[in-house]
Amino acid sequence: MQRQKPVLALVGRPNVGKSTLFNRLLGRRTAIVEDLPGTTRDRIYGDSYWNGVGFTVIDTGGLEAPSEVGAARRAPGQSDAPPLALNSARFVSHIQNQAEVAIAEADVIVFVVDGKEGLTAADEDVAELLRRANKPIFVAVNKTESATRQLDALEFWNLGLGEPYPISAYHGDGVGDLLDAIVEALPPYRDEDEVEDDSIGITIVGRPNVGKSSLLNALLGAERAIVSDVPGTTRDPIDTQMVYHGQTITLIDTAGIRRRGSVEPGIERYSVLRSTRSIDRADVALLLIDAIEGVTAQDAHIAGYILEKDKSVIVVVNKWDALEKDEHTMVEYARRVREELKFLDYVPVLFVSALTRQRVHQVLPTALEVVAARRHRLTTSEVNNILRDAYDANPPPSRQGRPLRIYYGAQVENDPPGFAIFVNDPELIHFSYERYLKNRIRAHYPFLGTPIRLFFRGHHERGE
Repeated sequence: MQRQKPVLALVGRPNVGKSTLFNRLLGRRTAIVEDLPGTTRDRIYGDSYWNGVGFTVIDTGGLEAPSEVGAARRAPGQSDAPPLALNSARFVSHIQNQAEVAIAEADVIVFVVDGKEGLTAADEDVAELLRRANKPIFVAVNKTESATRQLDALEFWNLGLGEPYPISAYHGDGVGDLLDAIVEALPPYRDEDEVEDDSIGITIVGRPNVGKSSLLNALLGAERAIVSDVPGTTRDPIDTQMVYHGQTITLIDTAGIRRRGSVEPGIERYSVLRSTRSIDRADVALLLIDAIEGVTAQDAHIAGYILEKDKSVIVVVNKWDALEKDEHTMVEYARRVREELKFLDYVPVLFVSALTRQRVHQVLPTALEVVAARRHRLTTSEVNNILRDAYDANPPPSRQGRPLRIYYGAQVENDPPGFAIFVNDPELIHFSYERYLKNRIRAHYPFLGTPIRLFFRGHHERGE
């Protein structure tokens, strides 16, 4: 079994700069950074390297002191409280739990504090919690860009956690010294133990509040992402690896994708953008549909985006337990889904309940079947037999008095499958005949859940 990389957890109060430091360590913008407390709710994972040492970094939601928790819970009664504070108050216990899980997973903990604000009673409360973890702890005093603040950082010796490291996560000042100390404390790990990531990427996408995080947790069999009935709870795409029947799978949970006009500026806009980018990294997208609401225009919009990226799709109808059903309900519902999503007539439709785990066991086997189809390659003789039979059964109509002639073809790509078809003139191909050829290819091999692409080339291009 491949050894796991050592794990570094970033913890601290809200809005001290954990996500900025996380992005600095990874060298790319992964966590959402906004000057609002409570922006990061779930724990987020990423890989980093320093001095030849590889390790995994976890960004967490802010740990609240008991007094701050009480204040957050009183926020809904305050008319001047900002909207995010009103909403975030409902997640305090969830955020606490996620941060504590990260602490339990970590080999080394970086306690991020605010050098601009100085030492607070809440920092002392968090320090007491961390001290009980009995793990190496480094105090990173963030926002110490000036010499004066670097001197002021010495007051964090009072936490009793060892030497404080003045840093600026935003500018990178002092981060190198912090990393030098961290890698010395990490358990041994050799980069040559790593292997190329051959995992299958499965992203869970859909509108807000259709049950994406609940499905993720059901697939994993453990709580991994915050689950709530408040739309928009998940705002960061989250990667989780698991092994299923010997195959490594990376599950990607994402924020709900709203209609473009409904997306709020700032944090939510970044979340939706990164959710769509998560589709780029996946092999298969699980498109979640709310069984109660049925297929909506936004569901169709998300499906269209998935197809634009040439990703395979499984339509998963969630909350199936909430419907009254008879022996015809599933068949009729599947018919309606395919009718609403006409361009996805080749994808499997599953009916599950993430809440009760009903039929959730079908999701991963179906995804593996779809990936196998996505990577399947037809022989050149198979392709040419399909084209010949298709042409004989239904010759294309002439356009502008010129008949289309198909000479030969071959599968030139897989993952997803693509076919080059040489003809006398690509301009003579009508979209309806292209669709007909795709259907004939699927009749031979269905390429379950996977889009196929046809590239028509003039006969003179065959030497390419």
